[in-house]
Amino acid sequence: MDFLPKIKIEIIVSDDLVAQVVEVVEKSARTGRIGDGKIFVMNVEDVIRIRTGERGPDAI
Repeated sequence: MDFLPKIKIEIIVSDDLVAQVVEVVEKSARTGRIGDGKIFVMNVEDVIRIRTGERGPDAI
């Protein structure tokens, strides 16, 4: 079996962009071969920008 090299990408977006980002990543990453990878969609409970102290959507 010929495996593809792996990378991990983490992307944080607002809820209204999730479907669009998933679609773009899926289309870009698909080779049709074993090992194309997986997309996990998870909720992020909170985000804090360390430099400014901003929280939530303002920190994204």
